[in-house]
Amino acid sequence: MKSSSHSHAVPSTMQGRLQWQYFLLTVVFTATSYTLFNFCTGEFEDLPDRRARGSRQEDVLPAGIPEVVRGKPRGWFGVRPRVRGRSGERTQKEIMCALKKQVPLSVVKLGDGPFSGEEWERSFPSKSLEESLGPLRSCAVVTSAGALLNSGLGPEIDSHDAVLRFNSATTDGYSVDVGNKTTLRLVNSKLLVMADRCRPAWYKKPDFDFFKAYQKYRQLHPDQPFYILSPSYHWNLWDLIQDNTVLNLVFNPPSTGMQGIALMMNLCEKVNVYEFLPSHRKTSLCHYYEKHKAYCMYGGYHPLTFEKSLIKRLNQGTSDDVLTLGRVTLSGLSQITCP
Repeated sequence: MKSSSHSHAVPSTMQGRLQWQYFLLTVVFTATSYTLFNFCTGEFEDLPDRRARGSRQEDVLPAGIPEVVRGKPRGWFGVRPRVRGRSGERTQKEIMCALKKQVPLSVVKLGDGPFSGEEWERSFPSKSLEESLGPLRSCAVVTSAGALLNSGLGPEIDSHDAVLRFNSATTDGYSVDVGNKTTLRLVNSKLLVMADRCRPAWYKKPDFDFFKAYQKYRQLHPDQPFYILSPSYHWNLWDLIQDNTVLNLVFNPPSTGMQGIALMMNLCEKVNVYEFLPSHRKTSLCHYYEKHKAYCMYGGYHPLTFEKSLIKRLNQGTSDDVLTLGRVTLSGLSQITCP
């Protein structure tokens, strides 16, 4: 998923009433360079600018895959994975139970990392996300894939109890294909706040001052439901992907799309995901709301191919659903009984 430069909350019209969307911020960063302060070692470490590197491609794997499978012990975040590997043979139930146990929904709370003191007390919602949303039976995760164009899936998407969208994906002018309803929006930040490995914290000159921008936004929109996903959430999700992948993956975080899928599996009884696995409408157009084409199909940074493989294994729908509709059907984690 492409990171948005600006993230503005807009009211969502649902059933004739004006309601706020629920905004969730994922702390994957896209800035150029950072300094890591590691509380384990008490030292600062400079992280390199990823854009300075070349992008070598190999014939064995699709373009972009070599960058995520070179098996480096550290990714660009300077933190180490908990697993290195291992199985593409686990059953659907085993994977679901691992997801339920290892990747519970977790948001940043008052007192975590830099979010402490009186200045932050009014910046965090008083209720948990689960309490705010209430029980959800059916949910839709709508990717921003160009393949959604000419799908006619809008009415089906809007029929769900809740709809998750990503970054700056708009519905204006595209409602026939992507629907109008937006309940939650998962947005990339420009700064990684902290990573939960030995509780290090990440700082350095971000592209913009996230902390001040966040506080100012909360002052202007105090009623806006706005949550920040805990960094441990996406690293735990990466662990799960690696644990179900034979190849060694570079320790880069999962895509925003994969994070959103896992999020809704925590919140909903049933989740339909649209165009995460491509349909017959597969196109090189990355986002349905943009005219230019970009490199995104396999993901040269996120472990996107391996995420897709995992979701394919969890799909409870039919192959025809994927081919004709681009729809994957997943059970919510609350619906599975684990040992």
